[in-house]
Amino acid sequence: MKKAFIIIGLLALGYSVMAGGIVHNTNQSASFIRMPARDASYGFDAVYFNPAGLTSLKNGLHFSISNQYITQTRNIESTFPGMNKSEFEGTVLAPLFPSVYAAYKKDRLAISLGFNPIGGGGGALFEEGLPSFEMQPSTIPGALSAGGVPTTAYSFDTRFEGKSVFYGFQGGISYRVHDQLSLSFGARYVTISNSYSGYLRNIQINPTFAALGYDGSMRSAPTFFTEFSGYLSTVSATLQATGNNLQPIINGGGGGVPLANGTMAGLTPEQVALLQGTITQLGGNPQGMTIAQAQQFFLGASAGYAANSVAMGNNANATRDLAVEATQSGSGITPIIGMNMQFTENFNIAVKYEFRTKINVTNETEIDDVGLYPDKEEIPSDMPAMLSVGMQWRPTQKLGLHLGMHNYFDRTAKYGRKVGTDYVQNNVFMDSDYVEVAFGVEYSITDKLLISAGYLATRTGVNENYQTDLSHSLSTNSLGGGFRYNFSENFGVNLGVMNTWYIEDTRDFGLYKEIYNRKAFVAALGVDFSL
Repeated sequence: MKKAFIIIGLLALGYSVMAGGIVHNTNQSASFIRMPARDASYGFDAVYFNPAGLTSLKNGLHFSISNQYITQTRNIESTFPGMNKSEFEGTVLAPLFPSVYAAYKKDRLAISLGFNPIGGGGGALFEEGLPSFEMQPSTIPGALSAGGVPTTAYSFDTRFEGKSVFYGFQGGISYRVHDQLSLSFGARYVTISNSYSGYLRNIQINPTFAALGYDGSMRSAPTFFTEFSGYLSTVSATLQATGNNLQPIINGGGGGVPLANGTMAGLTPEQVALLQGTITQLGGNPQGMTIAQAQQFFLGASAGYAANSVAMGNNANATRDLAVEATQSGSGITPIIGMNMQFTENFNIAVKYEFRTKINVTNETEIDDVGLYPDKEEIPSDMPAMLSVGMQWRPTQKLGLHLGMHNYFDRTAKYGRKVGTDYVQNNVFMDSDYVEVAFGVEYSITDKLLISAGYLATRTGVNENYQTDLSHSLSTNSLGGGFRYNFSENFGVNLGVMNTWYIEDTRDFGLYKEIYNRKAFVAALGVDFSL
């Protein structure tokens, strides 16, 4: 039996809860949900998407406040043989996903502040466990049956919940160098908070073993293995004593006497028959066996039973109730630089580069029955560097066309993955970086009402070795749409919805396969206002 919960050690909960890379969230405003190509935007959410473009705002103080309601369902299928179920589902819910931005613009200078959940932002709940939880007790019936203890069923109780959020506190300065070029410099302070809570308990099986009173009904697995270990230990001791009792005969020179003629060496006919019958019962052949050979048989059988007794004791320990209650926290700084190029009044291109955020999280552990979260241990949990490039073009006064691209430099970051005992960079598990491409369109129906829609495609670069039932990365396709309504020149409301379809992926483990898929939906409401 392997330790249950071993998969938790592979968990990387810094997942993107919606749009973004493996760790980053880029769905950072309601305007993004209604039109997900914001990288060259001049909206108030440019504090995040295009900080250099803030110099194009009107003079004054500007605010943008958004919240998103996000749901995600994670589906994992497994073909591992012998499991009670093959499909598992987890839910991620983020009812509060706020983004808050402020910018002050004066002539060529803009100063900005921002707050958002730059990574994570939700909790993943698996009320009926995962394949990695299920497959371990599922091997018990087959293993016991192969060992001569008929067993056909198992059951257990399990639950796992993981929560993660990376909060970002951002500040920056933007300056228009000349009419066609603006530059920005800023930094983001990132704090990480992860929590893990789960258990696997009450493992039961239905062995049939009359010697201990097991009749095929469901019974506690740890209790059975403990009692079975004691039974095997008793048998081992009995066999060892039987072999030792032959030593005086061997010392007297009777070791070469055939067991069948044991009466010539001092054994009674009843003892000879009992020894022969026991050898046969244990799978041996007493015919032609000498007394010395019989002794070695009994001592060898004793050692085998002793080893099995130890194994059953280990199984009792492995099937005991297990729980994990742990949190992790850490922080780091992200330098951010940006450039906005205004080629004409209706056409601009923006570039932003976020440097790698080196972060180590520290375990704070209450319960760790499997030894995977040593208290106070530090674990790498970087946010990779990210490059965004955007374009904004208004062919007419009413129509706006937008393009955006993100490249996440995952391969040079560390996500807490190990090879052996060493934490390694992601290039061991990734063949290429994660990329996003977005297209959006906006149309002003009236001076007050603007409608918009957009498409976002992401393509992950992980290889098969990265994928597990709790930590996997999938490519996606998303469609978003909505509107903006301006109640006045200084106050507007954005409303958007977005649906994301994930591209199914499969990992082949040889004996079995796992299939990963998800679906997600988000609704967002935001207000923009100026003073």
